[in-house]
Amino acid sequence: MPATDPPAPLPDRTRPARSLRGALALTALLVPLAAVPAAAEQPGGPHGGAAGHCASSARLKVPGAERQETSCLAELTTAGTVSSGHTDPADWAGLTPAGLTTPRGVPGIQVDGYFPDTSATNTNHGWKHDAQFVLRLPDRWNGGLVVAGTPGVREQYANDRAIGDWALSRGYAFASTDKGNTGAAFHWDGAEPGDAIAEWNERVTQLTRAARTVVAQRYHRPPARTLATGMSNGGYLVRWQLENHPELYDGGVDWEGTLWRAKGPNLLDFLPPALRAYPVHAAGGEGAGRAHRELVAAGFPAGSEFLWPYHHQVYWDLTQRIYREELDPGYDGATEAGTPFCAPGTPACDADYAYGSRPREVRDAVERIALTGRIGKPLITLHGSLDVQLPISRDSDIYAKMVRGAGRGAMFRYYRVEDGTHVDSLVDSFPDRLRPLVPCHRSAFTAMEAWIGRGEKPPPSRTIPRPQAAQPADLLTRCPLARH
Repeated sequence: MPATDPPAPLPDRTRPARSLRGALALTALLVPLAAVPAAAEQPGGPHGGAAGHCASSARLKVPGAERQETSCLAELTTAGTVSSGHTDPADWAGLTPAGLTTPRGVPGIQVDGYFPDTSATNTNHGWKHDAQFVLRLPDRWNGGLVVAGTPGVREQYANDRAIGDWALSRGYAFASTDKGNTGAAFHWDGAEPGDAIAEWNERVTQLTRAARTVVAQRYHRPPARTLATGMSNGGYLVRWQLENHPELYDGGVDWEGTLWRAKGPNLLDFLPPALRAYPVHAAGGEGAGRAHRELVAAGFPAGSEFLWPYHHQVYWDLTQRIYREELDPGYDGATEAGTPFCAPGTPACDADYAYGSRPREVRDAVERIALTGRIGKPLITLHGSLDVQLPISRDSDIYAKMVRGAGRGAMFRYYRVEDGTHVDSLVDSFPDRLRPLVPCHRSAFTAMEAWIGRGEKPPPSRTIPRPQAAQPADLLTRCPLARH
């Protein structure tokens, strides 16, 4: 099946398991494909023998898991898990700058497994089973637990480099989930529009409860603090969890979370104008000026033009089609997730999609997954000013207003990061124009620790300017939240 051909139509939204090779060929960064080899046993067997630092691993039982495999590892960070086969480098490819250092020296226990599920898009470990999770338990534990859902439609190891390594090096137990469905055909999962995304929220809740129990089994006491964090779709999950299950968490850090609102804005509002206007802008000549104004009006800020070609080719078209298929499958009839890079005027072209004029059932589907701003625990949100996947004016600026409008502003901080963009790896291509968000996430995380641990309120919400004459190495390690 050619990569540009849509899969054959199916009569309803109950999608059977099938090969995704053709459907996913265009998504090397959005949806990495390589599978992790079967979990490698360490000396002493998968449970590390009867003694030593993993002596307790045999009694660890993940509540509700259909399958689990426990490994005693000399290194839980990617400094060791790449070679031992306990992570998937393709799953986190493209998410972090090349120069990001990898901490090491974190021995402990890793538990891989899955919860009962009927979909089979995740092929890690050769399991071909969704609702996969990873749980890492360091020997030197600081009393905390970090739980994350993945960005995009990636699998459970996608957070390992950007978040997991650093959290483990600080002594946290770390848990991550594939959200229950993966890949560019994630919308096959479920019977009704919105089912697949709704499952993401359920899987994070499920994993949080299970991970808290396993932490208590391993360390003989429950976690003293549980923090939710994640980027992009993972950031959306942080917001949703703190709105709907604040009893499970002490706080959260949201890294450019996706905003879903039934009345908009949401990505189905601003991506179609980009798909219509960008080709005209890129062609130059007559109409290019008006197309540029249309892109800016849709939310893509002036000054971000150098990022538009890459996002048009890699992200905008694919994102619009697969999320529209999940929430509005009737738009293109029997066609599966639209026609890639179709010209406006083509029947059922996603470039012509108008969310506001679609039937009420579409807004009802979005309402199922929508955010309200009614957080129940402290939240820090950070977002780059040059994000052209989820433009800041159409996303976190709006969510900040929602939180404050819900009367929850006292437990919220919002940091707009000048020159940050959606994908940190792009900093390697544009080091003089972009700055990475990973150090800003770490600053926000440590500020959250102080907030919930010692009652030290973070600095007021603000725009964090790009330091003048800053070197790329400095920007990779420092991102102070406070004014100096």
